[in-house]
Amino acid sequence: MREEVIGLLEDLLPLVNLESEFLFSELSSLDITTIMLVLSEHYKVELSHEDVTPRNFKNIDSIVALVRSKQK
Repeated sequence: MREEVIGLLEDLLPLVNLESEFLFSELSSLDITTIMLVLSEHYKVELSHEDVTPRNFKNIDSIVALVRSKQK
């Protein structure tokens, strides 16, 4: 799933280093909104503003973990 998420986001967020260990600090509010909309639609999960935390958006692995937790 990790590579799939990167594939979904890399064209939409070309200026963001998706491999960063401190991804949250590189994201604008528009970037976060884009990530949430794309992943919600693609994986058919509901992501809300409460999910937007530095912990959940720390890096790609934490974003993948968030999506997986919503799939249950």
